[in-house]
Amino acid sequence: MKKKAEWSEAWQIAAVYVGTVIGAGFATGREIIEFFTRYGMAGTIGVAVSGVLFTWGGARLMVMARRIGAASYDELNRYLFGRMLSPFVTLVMTVMIAGVTAVMIAGAGAVFEEQIGWPRQAGVTLTLGLALLVMLFDRKGLFGVNVFVAPMMVLFSAIAFVKTIVAGDLCRPDMAAVDYSLKAMLSPFSYAAFNLAMAQAVLVPIAREATDERAVRRGAMLGGMVLTVLLLLNHMVLLSFPHKDDYDIPMAEVVHTFFTVLYWLYVVVIYGEIFTSVIGGMFGLARQVCVWAPLGGKWMGVLLVLLFAAVSPFHYGELLSFIYPLFGYMSLVLLWLLWRRQLPRR
Repeated sequence: MKKKAEWSEAWQIAAVYVGTVIGAGFATGREIIEFFTRYGMAGTIGVAVSGVLFTWGGARLMVMARRIGAASYDELNRYLFGRMLSPFVTLVMTVMIAGVTAVMIAGAGAVFEEQIGWPRQAGVTLTLGLALLVMLFDRKGLFGVNVFVAPMMVLFSAIAFVKTIVAGDLCRPDMAAVDYSLKAMLSPFSYAAFNLAMAQAVLVPIAREATDERAVRRGAMLGGMVLTVLLLLNHMVLLSFPHKDDYDIPMAEVVHTFFTVLYWLYVVVIYGEIFTSVIGGMFGLARQVCVWAPLGGKWMGVLLVLLFAAVSPFHYGELLSFIYPLFGYMSLVLLWLLWRRQLPRR
């Protein structure tokens, strides 16, 4: 029974890890294009490198956070960067998490505007209202949403991949240009570093609250492997789609092109993945801000909702193209320190 409980918790942790990383950018395909697909087949090598970094880095980050007893990413930063630099790093990271969460909320608005034909503001308002509702349930709400949505994304990515093969469109030579520039070589490292930096807002408190270190390690490694498979499937599908640069949400257009029957269900799944990362970002921000200013969880949720309501005028595609690569390069230091710092003894 104990072993079964450990694996059950490991899968929950893996689902949260996957759901946190697969946000607006990943689920819609824009993030994958920005970091991998634009480099053609060289991006496929980048996907494999990122997958290794996700599996190793996620496990190392969570185990390290658990062994030092970190309650928030501020405490993990203190161990990684030292007491002198950590306040500045935490402030920058908080701004980054807030910025990425803003991109995801804008992404929710883009789903409503581009795929459903509703005003962008309607998507933003609905997303913020649902996020506040889930945050009232704290950790249970976070687990509940991710455990449902993450497997759905795996299923649809696999279906899209198989359908592309059947259609005979997988990686046609005219769509598989190769770019071996320095930017292409750095891309998988900046992508993994960026996502680990953003995910630690959720992964650090979850690692501490888990019942067993083995469940934490297994969950992180399972999550990393699932992310690798998802990245590879979606990258190969997007590599085969000729009009990917014309849309804010190219994966929805892929589904619409290849199998219209499942189109609306896939739009719901994309929105669900965006939503999981919105609540993940807000969950991590709430935990960190409560360390600085002891406010109740409900009031913190209301405060964050009001803050993010201001992002509705911004355009999703433009925000992502500017913010994600910038934050990726800034996060490379975190990846290097995860490798350099020794794991504390149990």
